[in-house]
Amino acid sequence: MSESGVIHDIGYQRYSGPRLGRGYAVRSLYVHSLRTAFGFGRSAKAKIFPWFAAGIALLVAVIITAVRAQAGRPVLSYTSYADAISILVVLFCAVIGPELVSRDLRSGVLPLYFSRPMTRADYALAKLAATVSAAWLLLAMPLTIMFLGGVFGAGGAKEIWHEIGRFAAGLGYAALYALLFGAIATLVGSLASRRAVAAAIIAGFFLMTSAVAGVVSGIAFATDSTTLQHAFGLLSPATLLQGVHAWAIPDQPGDLETIPVGNLGPVYGLVLVAAIAVCTLLLLARYRKVAR
Repeated sequence: MSESGVIHDIGYQRYSGPRLGRGYAVRSLYVHSLRTAFGFGRSAKAKIFPWFAAGIALLVAVIITAVRAQAGRPVLSYTSYADAISILVVLFCAVIGPELVSRDLRSGVLPLYFSRPMTRADYALAKLAATVSAAWLLLAMPLTIMFLGGVFGAGGAKEIWHEIGRFAAGLGYAALYALLFGAIATLVGSLASRRAVAAAIIAGFFLMTSAVAGVVSGIAFATDSTTLQHAFGLLSPATLLQGVHAWAIPDQPGDLETIPVGNLGPVYGLVLVAAIAVCTLLLLARYRKVAR
């Protein structure tokens, strides 16, 4: 045997510990991705944007809570809070979604992930879940501050109970925001290997659709077209969510004016569910082909 063909024993040993399996791998990827979204375990530069966005969201909530304490009544409801800072949620998802998926695509590490028990669908859903969770936490943390302020200012058990119900509705509405915006952001991020390009596409999509909905709304009210007034909200993700808000969530003290939906409320709900489902299915289809 030639010298180059000799196998040397340099001390490596076989792994003899427990095999933690597919579920553990998926949970680990989800937790790692969620930490990445807020810059944990990364450089200070990576923490700037997510915590800047979180700081603005928290500051708005603190101001609303302070004004409520002075005024003695809610000045902005839990559900309208998400509508009020929707542009911040859009920008957050536009940056975080591509951040969680584009880096793996560009660096070519996906075959390493898929060589483990984790499937391609597991990878895609773990990334989607991390983006959605991060967006939901961005809204849930300020809502919790508003809730604590409301509870401390409540006059009795009945008011606290009402406050809990409104807070729960706010968290549910925040989940819809996170699901829709997070699904779109993760899908676009998976299609572009460069994060900046993906973020620009996502932000441009939301701005363009909002502008289209605004123009159609102006035409609808100028022409007194009732059908168009009730349907223009379907043209933009932000107004689609506002339509669901107007249809499905009872009025709360401090609600902003919602868009008119008339009898089209169930249509808004169906379109929202369909949009989230289509984005998720396209994301799964994308990862069936990538890194083959």
